[in-house]
Amino acid sequence: MYTNHLLLIGGLGLPEILIISLVVLLLFGGKKIPELMNGLGKGVKSFKDGMNGTSLDSSDNKQAEQQDK
Repeated sequence: MYTNHLLLIGGLGLPEILIISLVVLLLFGGKKIPELMNGLGKGVKSFKDGMNGTSLDSSDNKQAEQQDK
């Protein structure tokens, strides 16, 4: 029925994404964007590692509690 449904991400269509990309390019310049994306990638990786560490810590705490009983 609706063929453009795949192009919509959270209500943003292709024209909106292109305009946002152009504004970002004008604000930061071509040389700065890879540095920003690298920093963003490192931040996401750090967040995922922290989340995995938290889940491991909580499972370690559960095992320690079970051993104490």
